[in-house]
Amino acid sequence: NEEDWLALRPQEPSPSQCCGSGCKPCIYDVYEKELAQWERAKAMQDKSLLMGKKEQSNNSELNPDTFTAFSVSSVEQLTEDTYQYKFELPGNSSLRLSLGQHIVLRGVVNGLEVQRAYTPISPRNAEGYFEVLIKCYEAGLMSQYIKTWKRGDVVFWRGPFGGFPYQPNKHGELLMLASGTGLAPMIPILQSITDDEEDETFVTLVGCFPTFDKIYLKPLLQDLARYWNIRIFYVLSQEMSLEKLPWSYQESTYTGRLNEDLMKTIVNSCRRKPFVLICGSSAFNEDMRTYLKAAGIEEDSCFVF
Repeated sequence: NEEDWLALRPQEPSPSQCCGSGCKPCIYDVYEKELAQWERAKAMQDKSLLMGKKEQSNNSELNPDTFTAFSVSSVEQLTEDTYQYKFELPGNSSLRLSLGQHIVLRGVVNGLEVQRAYTPISPRNAEGYFEVLIKCYEAGLMSQYIKTWKRGDVVFWRGPFGGFPYQPNKHGELLMLASGTGLAPMIPILQSITDDEEDETFVTLVGCFPTFDKIYLKPLLQDLARYWNIRIFYVLSQEMSLEKLPWSYQESTYTGRLNEDLMKTIVNSCRRKPFVLICGSSAFNEDMRTYLKAAGIEEDSCFVF
C-alpha cells in the first residue's frame, strides 16, 4: 500500500549534508539515482526492482559510492530503545572522518533494501574501531534489521558525507542544541575541542531528553563537563521535579520543553555571542530556529545537521 512505499522512499538530504567540496558522487547524486529507482519500482508496483545490484567492498575503507563491510565488535544497550554499536577496523586504521560527518548504513528487511544515515560518536583519532549511537523505533524498517545485530555480524556502510567545517578558535562560543540521538554529531566536536590545549572555544551543550534515565552517554558527558570551557545543560520534557535527580545534575537541568523563554535565558548566559549547532527531528530543528531568532541569533549564525 501507499504507506509501505513511502517507508521505502529514499530520504532527501538536507543542505547541511552536502560538504560543498565537489564529492563524486555527491550525496545529492546518490539520492537522485535512488529516487529514480524507487519511482520506477513504485510505478510498476514491483518492490523487487529496489534490490538492484550494489557494489560492495571488503577492504574496510570507506567509500561514498561503494558499501564496505564492517564487523560488529560489541553491542551495548543504553536505554530501552537506544544502542551503542562498536565496529572493528583493521590494525590501527581510522575512519578519518571530518567533524560531524555521517555515514550511510544499508539494511535488507524482508528482501527490501533500506538506507539510513548515522553519525559516528567515536573520536576522530580513534584507531581500530568506530562507534555509532542508534535509536530503534518500534515500526522502523531499519530498526528491525539493526535489532538483530550481534557480535561478529557483518554490516555495510558507505561514506562519509556532510560535516561541520569546524576550525579551532574560529567561534568564541558554540551553542549546541541536541535532541535525543542528535547528540551524536556534537560528541566528536566536543572531544576535538577538549583534546586541543590551544583551542579556547567555549561550548554550551543543551541536551533534550524525555527523562533522566533516557540521557545517553552520561559518564562521557560528565567527563566533558569537567573542562573549564564546557557547560552542559539538560532539558527533560517528561520529568515533573528535579528532587529525585542526583544532586550533581540538579543545577544543570530544566524540566519541561526547550521553549522561547528558556532559549533566551540560555543564550543570555553564554559568555560570548554563540554560533549555534542544531541536531534533532525536523520539528525540533524548526522550533530551535524560531526560538533562536527571538533570542537575537540570526540564520547565518546557525548550522543544522
